[in-house]
Amino acid sequence: MNEKAKTAIIIGAGPAGLTAAYELLQKTDIVPFVFEASGDIGGISKTINYKGNRIDLGGHRFFSKSERVMKWWQNILPLQGAPSKDDLLLDRNIPLSKETNAPNPQKQDEVMLVRSRLSRIFFLRRFFDYPISLNLKTLQNLGIFRIIRIAWSYLTIRLFPIKKEKNLEDFFTNRFGKELYLTFFKDYTEKVWGVPCSNIKPEWGAQRIKGLSITKAIIHALKNIFSKDESLDQKKTQTSLIEQFLYPKYGPGQLWEKVAELISEKGGEVNLNQKVIGIEIDENRITGVTIRNEKTGNEFKMKGDYFFSCMPVKELIEEMDKNVPKEVRKISEGLIYRDFVTVGLLLKKMKIKNETKLKTMNNIVPDNWIYIQERDVKVGRLQIFNNWSPYMVKDDSNVWIGLEYFCNEGDELWSMADKDLAEFAIDEFCKIDLIEKEDVLDSVVIRMPKTYPAYFGSYDKFYKIREFTDKFENLFLIGRNGMHRYNNQDHSMLTAMMAVENIVNNIKTKDNIWEVNTEKDYHEEK
Repeated sequence: MNEKAKTAIIIGAGPAGLTAAYELLQKTDIVPFVFEASGDIGGISKTINYKGNRIDLGGHRFFSKSERVMKWWQNILPLQGAPSKDDLLLDRNIPLSKETNAPNPQKQDEVMLVRSRLSRIFFLRRFFDYPISLNLKTLQNLGIFRIIRIAWSYLTIRLFPIKKEKNLEDFFTNRFGKELYLTFFKDYTEKVWGVPCSNIKPEWGAQRIKGLSITKAIIHALKNIFSKDESLDQKKTQTSLIEQFLYPKYGPGQLWEKVAELISEKGGEVNLNQKVIGIEIDENRITGVTIRNEKTGNEFKMKGDYFFSCMPVKELIEEMDKNVPKEVRKISEGLIYRDFVTVGLLLKKMKIKNETKLKTMNNIVPDNWIYIQERDVKVGRLQIFNNWSPYMVKDDSNVWIGLEYFCNEGDELWSMADKDLAEFAIDEFCKIDLIEKEDVLDSVVIRMPKTYPAYFGSYDKFYKIREFTDKFENLFLIGRNGMHRYNNQDHSMLTAMMAVENIVNNIKTKDNIWEVNTEKDYHEEK
């Protein structure tokens, strides 16, 4: 390496960190060094391979309102040019790449598939559309009296809205009415976060579901009667209402593992099991970091010119040690995270049947994921990996599902032994009649700490942390945990892209990075 070459130290090998490294290599002479504390590539966008069956943690639809991001993904993994396994079997008509030599997913692995989107709510032991739509099926499931209450409360709130939204409960109520909020949003949201909606800041709703409302859902349904937007960009469609999305053949981790390979090929480094345990500061600049090898315990120091942090803000401030003002340290200590557990179950079959018009392999239910809103179980969501990609499942005759639990690191659920937690999950799904116990072939438990940065605790004073970190000219906070913001994968990537552009254009302010995912017409549900 040229001794005069500038270097960038990137903390974290998730979407934001790897995007930053890739963009630096594409647009600058800066050499990126990525350090990841775990042994995995992709952060929460990684894919776990369990005995040939792959788990996508959280579920990642590759869809973005950003044309730049959509092209970026397809530059790494090109769009399929021939039908996939289930496309062929079910005789599905999907958009295919017209590029010469576009990959055939039956013969090549490095390919992006086009997938149909379906998410539903399971409540009252019945299926509801997600987002909720006022169709005949919904009316039948809810009953006339509940529908009247929902309609009345919605009309009331439209006439007399809550003028100042103080919390997430106010946010939901203003958009859906009190009755619909109580029916479909309250219990599930509190299951996710572990606290009442009245304790959560409205910013969470503003980021995650922004423009969606009953009115827009109805308008979308009416439009679909006459025509559907079958384009991949679906620019005129609300994100929660999209009909299709892109997806790597072997899950999101496949794309990020490929990006890591390209970074290494182009002269950068991606180092796993390397944890940053100290950050050196000289006035308004970061000068270096201390890194510990998590396998050997050995520590070493490394200097750098630029620093990109995807690590949880709480940990970043801890590693700055004595250089942090007491108030900023106290606020960082009060930041809260919600943790996540997936229980993967390999099944002979599911008890629930496909009663939709959508064709699937072995006629399993067609959902990508199902929101479990039953109040008598703790499980929050169900993923059906067969429907994300048929190549995620080793044996086509089996059903491969993920049961998702939201918890706090160290609590009873998190601390349960793997065997006990798997049994607990199986019992819950038998209880709500989704599976039969004798159909379970295998199970695995995966824990993911700090999955969701919370909009409560000391979050209302987070701006003071931002003011402090923004003072360091060569420090860029990017990504979900890096900014303590509930970003999607594409938003995390855009923050990294903005940071690199600021370096290229010598822009000192970080405002454009923080403005990512604040636009009013962009939202997502997961």
